[in-house]
Amino acid sequence: MGTAAVITKVFPESPEVFEKVKSSIQNEMKPYKLEEEEVAFGIKALKVTILVKDSSGGSDIEERLRKIEGVSEVQVEEVTLI
Repeated sequence: MGTAAVITKVFPESPEVFEKVKSSIQNEMKPYKLEEEEVAFGIKALKVTILVKDSSGGSDIEERLRKIEGVSEVQVEEVTLI
């Protein structure tokens, strides 16, 4: 059994809660990588990479991210074995 990287894009509800959402993701999810991504006109999203055992898939990660206060939308962009 290997390791998979689940790469998601997380959109905060508003720019005002961006830093709070970022901090919550860092504390609760312990991501492998967390980057800010400019979407458009000052709107930013977070690109979150989380490592999991390949059998667990990405749906659990997506649900956990959705439950974080201030998160508007979560998109799984890629799941890949590493």
